[in-house]
Amino acid sequence: MTDAAGTFAAYADDREDARFTDWLRARSEPGWTEATTHRFVRELGGGDLSEEVFRRYLVQDYAFLETGVGAFGHAVGQAPTMDAKSRLAGFLATLTGDENDYFERAFETLGVSESTYGDPEVAPTTAAFRDLLERAAREGGYAETLAVLVPAEWVYRAWATAIEKPPDRFYFAEWVDLHAVDDFREFVAWLRAELDREGAAASQRRQRRIERLFVRTVELEAAFFEAAYDPALDPAGGDRPW
Repeated sequence: MTDAAGTFAAYADDREDARFTDWLRARSEPGWTEATTHRFVRELGGGDLSEEVFRRYLVQDYAFLETGVGAFGHAVGQAPTMDAKSRLAGFLATLTGDENDYFERAFETLGVSESTYGDPEVAPTTAAFRDLLERAAREGGYAETLAVLVPAEWVYRAWATAIEKPPDRFYFAEWVDLHAVDDFREFVAWLRAELDREGAAASQRRQRRIERLFVRTVELEAAFFEAAYDPALDPAGGDRPW
């Protein structure tokens, strides 16, 4: 782990306008850099990612989507204001609408059958990620749920906005665009502000719990990208067509 200040109080002591989420990001190194500059996102941004790797990744990401939707739904119930509930519900509509539509079109183009992406073999990393999200929402409060949702979305905003020229293939370009458009940037900024407020107000013991959830989420993001390079994750398992 990074040598950043071990507590938020120590981190904020010599900084004006210190942000809780900046402290969390610093505490998550080197995982943050590994996730946001992983070879997967470099090859995706350059249009050099193999279709096989991207297929594996998309199938696993789609398996994760339902859990992510559930976590955001849980956050809607936990959110302290109607405005926050509305913002979260609006993003839920994006996940179940625009993003789901993207998955279906990409799967069709890449030759992934509905039976494959509808009932996939879930990779260990995907299972661990789903378990983390579910436990954070089930066992904690709003801050704990945000502790996994914020890095999960912020990592994507970070790598996607670093790509200067969209790749040619639509399923690459649209995946980048979904996480680089102004609406998504603004939503992630809002999510961070929510966690900034909740985290700064939490006890030091609770801040530690939030930190552990954040750091683990970042580690799993990097592992999720790496897992896509494992041929053992092929949905076909080598025995049946896509």
